Amino acid sequence: MPDIDISAEKKIKLVINRIHNLPTPPIVFTQVNRVLNNPDTSAYQIGAIISEDPALTAKILKLTNSAFYGLPRTVTSVKQAIVILGLDAVRSLVLSASVFETFSKQSNIDKDYLDSFWRHSLSVGFMSRIISRTKNFPSFLEAEESFSAGLLHDIGKIVIFAHLPKEFKQIRKAIRENPQEDHCTIEEQALGFDHALVGSCLARKWNLPDELATAIRYHHNPEEDDEDNINTHIIHLSNYLSKINEQENSSFYEKDIYCNPIAWEKLGLRPDQEEQLIQVLQTEYMKAETFLNMARGD
Repeated sequence: MPDIDISAEKKIKLVINRIHNLPTPPIVFTQVNRVLNNPDTSAYQIGAIISEDPALTAKILKLTNSAFYGLPRTVTSVKQAIVILGLDAVRSLVLSASVFETFSKQSNIDKDYLDSFWRHSLSVGFMSRIISRTKNFPSFLEAEESFSAGLLHDIGKIVIFAHLPKEFKQIRKAIRENPQEDHCTIEEQALGFDHALVGSCLARKWNLPDELATAIRYHHNPEEDDEDNINTHIIHLSNYLSKINEQENSSFYEKDIYCNPIAWEKLGLRPDQEEQLIQVLQTEYMKAETFLNMARGD
């Protein structure tokens, strides 16, 4: 069993060696992501690429017209969606649809677990968007990127579940038997790495922004992020607030939910705003049914 203080480089090699088939993104996502990195990209170019994939087009329009965005009129084309919502929003929608497509059809994953996983992931994504908009952070850390980081913060768990099922069962068993133990520590003891590292490797393989991959990597321990990435603190706090909300609204209970005070400080927020932020999250989450259905593969 690997030591849990193994160096980051060795951990990354272990991820690569143990998980040979990190999921690849859909072709259209790769094309859209590449073109969006060009500052001269037009709505027409993006719309043309997405329109080549009828299934993705349908998903983008379904999400655009969902209650979550609350648009006053029906959007009937991807180009129209880009004009109304902006390129950043459409990028996050393409990413959301692509992630759902890649992982919702994993036949070896327990459907109840997958459902609770996406509910939590979407909750963290929505909370991240709320915090980002509240604080009006700089353009490269806009609300849509925060949403994407929140949506993907735990994606490494699904990768481990799908590609290392035996070890995943051992991890789940250890978590049940040792409720006081930190989950990431248990993963480290079983694998030599945790889900956060796997998720950041996947983000880099998908050529997602470095800030997003970093936020995924350090969302449990923002104090270890040498870049002091704002999104790392956003995801850390959003994960905490989402778990508090989940415990208040279900029989689910996780011991020792922790939020590093540095996250509140870095974001210019106060712990006494916790209840207010959770109330906003609950309102936003009520509009999330379309996202949830798509995550389930419906």
